Amino acid sequence: MSELLVPWWAQQLTLCGWPLVSDPRFALSADQAFERLLSLGVGGRDEFAWRLWEEAASADGLPLSRLAGLELLALGSVVGWVPERTDEAWLLALASDIVKSFSTLKAWLQALAPLNDPALDAAGQELLVRERQQRGVSWLKLRHRLGSIEAVVPLWPTDLWRARAAMAPVLAWPIESSSDERRQHQALLREQGEVNGRDELKSLLFWLAGQGHRYGWEMDAVRVARQGPETRAEWLSGLNDQQDYGRVLLRFLDDQEPSDWAAWDWLRLVDQAYLGYCAGWLSASEAESFAAHAIDLLQQRYADWEAIAQAYQRGRSLFEGRDLRDSFERDWADLLGAAVTPWKMPLSRILGDEQRQAARELVRQHREGAGSWVLTVASIRDPDLIHRRHLDEPLGQARIQDAERYLEDVLGLRREEGAAGLARFWMPAQAHHLNQLAADSRHIAGRKLPRGSSQRLAACADHAATISMAEKYAFYLVMASDSGRYPATEIEALAQSLCDVLSRFYSDPLRMLSAWHAWEIVLSQDETPDEVSLADDIAWHRRDPGSPFHWLTPSRSLTWLEPGVRPTLRRFTAISLAGPLNEALWQAPQPLAPQDQEALGEWIEHQYALQGARGLVDFLDFLVEAGDRQDYQVNYAPYTLNRTRLKAEIAILESGECAEEDRVHLLRLKHVRDNACHCNDQDMTAWDIAQLVDLALAGRQLDWLDEARLSRYLDTALQLAERHYSSWQDYAEGLYSGFGFFMDDTPEREAFLLRFREALTAWLEASPLLAGAWASLDFPGCAMTHWTSFHVDILPGESRQLH
Repeated sequence: MSELLVPWWAQQLTLCGWPLVSDPRFALSADQAFERLLSLGVGGRDEFAWRLWEEAASADGLPLSRLAGLELLALGSVVGWVPERTDEAWLLALASDIVKSFSTLKAWLQALAPLNDPALDAAGQELLVRERQQRGVSWLKLRHRLGSIEAVVPLWPTDLWRARAAMAPVLAWPIESSSDERRQHQALLREQGEVNGRDELKSLLFWLAGQGHRYGWEMDAVRVARQGPETRAEWLSGLNDQQDYGRVLLRFLDDQEPSDWAAWDWLRLVDQAYLGYCAGWLSASEAESFAAHAIDLLQQRYADWEAIAQAYQRGRSLFEGRDLRDSFERDWADLLGAAVTPWKMPLSRILGDEQRQAARELVRQHREGAGSWVLTVASIRDPDLIHRRHLDEPLGQARIQDAERYLEDVLGLRREEGAAGLARFWMPAQAHHLNQLAADSRHIAGRKLPRGSSQRLAACADHAATISMAEKYAFYLVMASDSGRYPATEIEALAQSLCDVLSRFYSDPLRMLSAWHAWEIVLSQDETPDEVSLADDIAWHRRDPGSPFHWLTPSRSLTWLEPGVRPTLRRFTAISLAGPLNEALWQAPQPLAPQDQEALGEWIEHQYALQGARGLVDFLDFLVEAGDRQDYQVNYAPYTLNRTRLKAEIAILESGECAEEDRVHLLRLKHVRDNACHCNDQDMTAWDIAQLVDLALAGRQLDWLDEARLSRYLDTALQLAERHYSSWQDYAEGLYSGFGFFMDDTPEREAFLLRFREALTAWLEASPLLAGAWASLDFPGCAMTHWTSFHVDILPGESRQLH
């Protein structure tokens, strides 16, 4: 081929003013060729590749474009931008197109005549003379031979980089870049992505793969689509300097444009990987793996190149804040339809299995380890965490201080508690409660369950609920790590523990996401209106193949420990006897930090006049043996049998000045007279039981009680409840009566009673779901009435129970 095509090439270049030589690739020096390229507006490889491809593919002004292509090819070969033999493949493509379109040299020159270039005309006449004299390569001979010539190499040297043609075609791989070129590419990366080195580049590449711009755009689209015109207008005005983006997004929604623009991120991933190699910040194999990962993702999302181009155009429209849909044909027609387009090869064929597996292994290695699990789970609440790979990465002082403030002010987690304090936020009893509600919703017809929640809960019966608790713990663990308070080894152990638990409870991360999504929908509808649901974010991570969740490797540890204690079902039932006297406690209590112990001790002293461990133990023993229930039985119950005496006693007390003790006695006599809160009809032992449990738990938090003594009090509370009541409803009625009977007189009495009654109802009905645990627990001593959940994230029961 060279003996025929290369001399013909040299002949045609004389039309551009080149000297007639045997091989135009040696006609100029590299510096001379580069100067000529600069004069043509070509300053680098990418611009050169675009121009060469456009000249070879253009359907307009064919003679001039093909002649320009021949010259560009020669110049690019001289400066080293087209590898040897690849230039011959391009030469064959250009020559074939020219000879096919123009049957003779004369026809070719006549097509160029309208340029009115005297030098070109003169060179053309010289070519005609040479052909008549049978000097050089005749047009007829070339035309005859072209049909039998095959290119020894393809136009595009590697299939992998065909995807980059959206930015610039790749003519050579790998590339021998000069130091000047490397500096230029480094400057380009700084300009495009504020990337200043290898580590920042890799972070950008993984971000483009795993989140990119598409995540934020899709979250906006999903949420804005649910809003009315007024809310949309308010959202748009709040975008400030991003209002152009907002207007394009709203136009897309109005036109029902697909909310898919992932190609914008993944084609740029290919591009940035290529530039990273050219800048000297990535090896060839690393750049190839990143590009292969992008193509792998594109193949999972799109059927063909046109679908990719459409999605990219939408993304570019949002990024630039201008609707570019009308220019789609103009922008993409050649790339999608030209004969020599790099996208002629179908999308499905451009990635080999070996490259695909190498790319997947690269991403899995990046997401490897327990720390990646924690960061990935926590990134749903804080999407910026997607940039981080390790929990112990160096952080700025501002981030460290923010994390410290969060632990101290939001979580109330004190430095003195150490890493063990984080166990307070591991609440397996909460997962048990939710699993039980879901199982009951599906299997027990007619059971009184949360209002309007039964159907949604039933759908959750297939999904273990631990993730609904564990995802918050993951976020807290990240904040604990960022604060710098705790040794890295302790954070690593907790991260591994969390990873082990999630891997045990969910067969893979996608199953975990499905469970999280199902529970988030149900739980977010129970939250306050100000609470933002994470359901949209979770759904995005389920759908997007680039999401880090798709690349986490489950732990296969045979031995594992949870980040906190998992109480037995019996222990949790005992803890729940405190009911709404305090917030629901979903885990075993542990000693608090000194300052919190001081505050709790002051509260106990104020409410009960108790000081120190001895005083608390004496009062707990009193509640076990007698309690307020004995006071009622001895001092007030007899009056229910003698109304006359009751009225007389009240009259006597009302007729004179009352000391504080007499005032309290008078108030309680009136409660008996009025049967306030059904005090005369109910067994008020529940009031003593609830106080016993609540104060015993507080005693453990104050470190006034050890685990053994706490267990004894909780067991006693269970026994009292079992002897006096047959159900949570009966217990709640007794607790309400006791609360109302022994409450001091106050102007807010009715409001307090109403709130307490509502809290008891919430505990009984689990409405909201996490109000309290009575709806999911069997009452002490009663036969099991709950359907056994088939998940492993439930509390262990006693040997006589199925749990």
